[in-house]
Amino acid sequence: MKAYIMIKIRAGDVGGVIDHLRKIKGVVEAHMTFGPYDAVAVVEASDIANLGAVTALEIQPIPGVEQTLTCLAVDM
Repeated sequence: MKAYIMIKIRAGDVGGVIDHLRKIKGVVEAHMTFGPYDAVAVVEASDIANLGAVTALEIQPIPGVEQTLTCLAVDM
């Protein structure tokens, strides 16, 4: 399963958060964005529980991360 994690980051911390994201197992891409969110991480996980663990235990605790929004990718 694939998900796009939209991330709001404290001002001045974007570069460090992006670097940290790229080192997390399961994060296949991480990019700075313009708009209401400061970054997006593309996460691949075996199931919803694993995806939740990556988000809650790996991404949200990164210093500077203020908020996340998880969007599940659906193939049709």
